[in-house]
This record gives sequence, C-alpha cells and structure tokens, in this order.
Amino acid sequence: MQQAFLTVDLGFGDAGKGSIVDYLTRAHGAHTVIRYNGGAQAGHRVVTPGDPPQEHVFAQFGAGTLAGAATHLSRFMLLDPLAMVEEEKHLRSLGVPDAFGHTTIDSRALVITPFQRAVNRLKELARGAGRHGSCGMGIGETMADALAHGGAVLCAGDLADPDRLLAKLRFLRGVNQAKAATLRARLANVPQAAGELDMLDDSEWLDWLLEVYGSFAARAQIVPAGELAAILHRPGTVVFEGAQGVLLDEWAGFHPYTTWSTTTLANADRLLSETGYGGGVTRLGITRGYATRHGAGPFVTEDRMLAAALPDARNTAGPWQQQFRVGWLDLVMLRYAREVVGPLDGLAVTCMDRLATLPSLQICQHYRCNGMAHSRITPVPTRQDLAYQARLTRDLERCTPVLQPVADANTLLAIVARELQTPVTLVSEGPTAKDKRERQPLIQTP
Repeated sequence: MQQAFLTVDLGFGDAGKGSIVDYLTRAHGAHTVIRYNGGAQAGHRVVTPGDPPQEHVFAQFGAGTLAGAATHLSRFMLLDPLAMVEEEKHLRSLGVPDAFGHTTIDSRALVITPFQRAVNRLKELARGAGRHGSCGMGIGETMADALAHGGAVLCAGDLADPDRLLAKLRFLRGVNQAKAATLRARLANVPQAAGELDMLDDSEWLDWLLEVYGSFAARAQIVPAGELAAILHRPGTVVFEGAQGVLLDEWAGFHPYTTWSTTTLANADRLLSETGYGGGVTRLGITRGYATRHGAGPFVTEDRMLAAALPDARNTAGPWQQQFRVGWLDLVMLRYAREVVGPLDGLAVTCMDRLATLPSLQICQHYRCNGMAHSRITPVPTRQDLAYQARLTRDLERCTPVLQPVADANTLLAIVARELQTPVTLVSEGPTAKDKRERQPLIQTP
C-alpha cells in the first residue's frame, strides 16, 4: 500500500506545518518527507514528545527527520548549501548522526548563492519604508536569475563539477554585481547595506566558496530526476511538506507582498503526476485557530491587543521579515485560500491551546469596505495576472473586519469546517505529536 499526505498552509505561513509533518510521520509511519517548494527561508519548528524534549527548526531537511523519516528535496526546492551544513550541525547535536546520509537532492534544484542573497537584501533595504517583507534569503533573486538566464544559473548537479561550478559562480557574481550597481545611490546612508556590498566586492570569494561547495557535494546525495519515482513507488507513506502559505503565492498572493514560489499544492500534484504515482492521496490544509502574518502586507483582522495576549516566542521581529503580527481567524481569507488551492480532504487546525488562554473568542465572517459587506475575495479570472493581485491588495488595505463572538473552541472548529466545506480532521493543542488528535480518520478507506 502507498499513501501520500499533501500538506499546505492556508494562510501567510507560520501555521504549524513542521509540527503537523512530524505528527504525520510518527502516527502514519512515513518513510520520506518530500519538500515541494520554497527553500532555506522555511522555519518549521518541531518539538519531540520525549523527556527531555528536543527542538529543531527545520529549514531544508524534512520536518519528519527527528521521527526517523528520510528527506527528498525535489526539483522545486531552492537549495542553500551553506545554510544546510549549519542545519545539519544542529541535528547532529540532537543525536541525528548522519542527516545527509538520509537525504536526497534532485540535481535540478536551484542553488542560492551568497551573491543572490546579498542583492535580495540590498533591494529590500533600498525600498526603505516600503519593504515587501522578504526573508532576506535570496529566494527571489535566484528565481529571477533562473527566469532571465536559464541554464546559466547554478543547480545542485553543478556542485560536483569544479569547472562548471567556477564558470557559473563567476557569471552569477557578475550578474548580481550589476544589479547592486543600480542600487548603490539609494543605499549610501544605509549602514546595513555595507556588509552585503562587501560580500559582492570580496576578491577572496573564489577559494572559500569553491571549497565549501565542493565539500557539500562530497557529503550530499545529489540524485538524478528518476529518484523521486523510486521513492514514491516504495510501499508505505510519504509526506509532502510545503513552505510558506497560499496567501503568499507568487500568483495568488497579494502583490507585491508575495514570494517567488508556488505555495499551493500545484507542485506536489505535478510531482505525483510526473512519477506515475498511483497510491492514495490525502490533501490536508493547515491553519492556526487565529490569523498571523510575519512582515509587511495587508492583514485585515490584525489586532495588536490580541498580539500582546498571544506572544509567540519562536516568531519575533526580525531584521528582514520584521514584525510578527496577530489577528482573529479570518474566514474571508480562508475561503479564498480554499478556492485557490482546490479540493481538500481535511483541515488541521493548530495552536488551539493558545486560544484556550483567552477570556473570549472572535472570528471574522466578512469585511466592510466603502460601506458594503464583502464575504468573498474573487481569485484571478486568468492565470498569472499581477495587476489583478495588486488591485486586490489595494482593496484589502481599505477593508475593516466585521467580528462576531464565538462561544468556544468547538464552535470555532465547526464554523471553519462549515465555511470551508471541509472537515476538521486534525487538531493541535500543543507543540508535540502527543498534543495532536485526529477527530476522524485522515485516510479514507474504500
């Protein structure tokens, strides 16, 4: 028997994807976690149920690693070898002796270089007060270079070939130095920019970067395209782990406050189709019991008093994403996400234990804008229309939430299931797998 869980965040990210993937791995014996989008910007926190508990924030390794699952980084991942080496060190300190030995990386995965990361940060700094909310990891610049230059960009399969690696690094350094040159005038009085400019101008980059990439290629298992098919045709369970959230999707999110990544289940569906997968599939949407957003962009239900009442020690203000924001659960946004992502078999609602600390609960059923009530956001009529998404952003910035009281947590879950026409199948009331409960079976038997 083969079973695949496809997980997707229905918000702006930070819904608890790592915790849910860890639970699915433990409860359903998953042998592999497949990363189907994003890159090192992910921050998927897992806390083990042991005594004492262990904690790791997963970025590139699959969030089922501490539960014993292998990881496969698909061709849709953006690989940062420098960050992955550091992540492996922390896993080793937790008793995972060889995370690289249980990880395969598709040779076609794009590689984020320090040059692209530097330009990503410089562009965000140059925006001043009009930041887009970047994670500062180089995702956007790596994707932009791939779209502009095709095969000239760096892929995982290039890392083991010193001559090809050197040629591509030199090319990418030149491309990103040219981008930085157009930004320097706007960065003259920005102290943070100096370190990023130094990275691009460093004359000694060649030796250290070639050495660390060569070392990475010797440790990592960089595999051809057919490896995923072999994984998916093994008996047992796999979990597809997404990054970020549907509301940040490159085409369905609210431009320009989006990511350069497809955050719906489209990539996961494509990987299943390409490999001829014929096993069972469970599509699971994930949301907190309240709304969050890390960084800039429209957030209609934001409530600063609620943010103060629900502090999140693992999500604080950072130099790139900046403020972590909190609001009441937003059914308008959830309906939109549900429509964008397509059919779901169930919902996982997380952080319900945090709501239990509040004296009362509220939920947003609709917005008020220009004196009118709006309960639905219409997805783009045609694919890839950023002008349409930008208009949605402007509209959302003029909206205010209409909140209604909710009697208790069970009522909130019932409302969510009804409005999204999808059962709440999994509830999380704490950080560990022991804090999860299935309200009905996640795998439907014929």
